[in-house]
Amino acid sequence: MPNQDAHVAKMFHAMGDATRLGVVERLARGPAPVGELFGAVSMTLPSFLQHLRLLEDCGIIQSEKVGRVRTCSLQPDGLSAAKSWIDVQRSAWASRLEALEDYVAEASRNDPGKDRHG
Repeated sequence: MPNQDAHVAKMFHAMGDATRLGVVERLARGPAPVGELFGAVSMTLPSFLQHLRLLEDCGIIQSEKVGRVRTCSLQPDGLSAAKSWIDVQRSAWASRLEALEDYVAEASRNDPGKDRHG
């Protein structure tokens, strides 16, 4: 599990940056050449390529070079590890909140002072 946790942490790190998040949002509409993606940001090309490399290393995007054009696209299951982690956390918290709700309901039923009026 530590390997999986490290991968999920790396994915959240990648998605925690506005530039990388913008790239993913753009690629959700379909593949795009690096030149188009780069045109939407204000930084140097080497810096932007580091962002793309991180997204690619995490498996969120993939790129393919045809001739002189490198095109990026979303990896179909690229965020599945992060989604799985979120689903586990959501389930755990839903269980905890349900137990709390049951506890509060039981406590209010057993409260001898609940029938008092002010």
